Amino acid sequence: MMDWTDRHCRVFHRLMTRHARLYTEMLTTGAIIHGDRKRLLGFDASEHPVALQLGGSDPQGLVTAAKIGEAFGYDEINLNVGCPSDRVKDGRFGACLMAEPALVAGCVDAMKRAVGIPVTVKCRIGIDDQDPEVALDALARSVVSAGADALIVHARKAWLNGLSPKENRDVPPLDYDRVYRLKASMPDVPIIINGGIAGLAEARQHLVHVDGVMLGRAAYQEPWRLLAADSELFGETARHTTMKDVFEAIMPYIEAQLAQGTRLHSITRHFVGAFHGVRGARAFRRHLAENGVKPGAGANVLRDAIALVEDRVVVPIAA
Repeated sequence: MMDWTDRHCRVFHRLMTRHARLYTEMLTTGAIIHGDRKRLLGFDASEHPVALQLGGSDPQGLVTAAKIGEAFGYDEINLNVGCPSDRVKDGRFGACLMAEPALVAGCVDAMKRAVGIPVTVKCRIGIDDQDPEVALDALARSVVSAGADALIVHARKAWLNGLSPKENRDVPPLDYDRVYRLKASMPDVPIIINGGIAGLAEARQHLVHVDGVMLGRAAYQEPWRLLAADSELFGETARHTTMKDVFEAIMPYIEAQLAQGTRLHSITRHFVGAFHGVRGARAFRRHLAENGVKPGAGANVLRDAIALVEDRVVVPIAA
């Protein structure tokens, strides 16, 4: 979710669910240690619970970044061992670390000793020619022995040789049963499943077998699916019942951000799927695309875009 789940996206998503844990985009240890920390790590208090996802393989660098994240107030540190980005092999982070479970375990151990918040790992079931039965067990048992508090498993391989990062999101076949078998073999370890899960109906099916479900593209591209998360998964009344309610609630945040110099498009770029399937959605997207990028664009641009959408409650067929 690099370049997707920034602070503006997370504030938007939090308005749809009180309880789902939000994750930052993956940030490398080098960026955090040497970059603009306030810009990279700053977040709104409303985002809690929120996890900081790190990319790196040097234990000391990860310790430094994890301690910085803890000081900023994050609720969890997540080490990404599943990203198939073009940069991962050169930078020795992400999915290539599936081949080095001992190194990943050392990184987890170092971070656990340094911070007081949970440290988790996100991985694939394997990479390239690895046997997922062997590779996933090796990685999981190594990091759990090192103290990892939970494991998030994207239920497909990453082919670092031969497929692009985009292809790695779709081409390798999903193997949910492999994740179920991992959970069965490690009943006391929280296992969260990820990969190709389209909505809450599918999430409920997975929760029969595992402890949690992570939504990525489904939550980003069709955020309206999150409106039912609290009622369907957490047994509480939905925070807002319609996307128009969500946008009314986010207006003060947008106006405050604009006053600080943030461009409107930096926020509204996360809204393109908000009215999927509703009459006027195309006009909404077009209005934002044409006007949200203009210098000095204000919140009125978003209000005008929302007014183009049919004013009715849409009940998703299968959230």
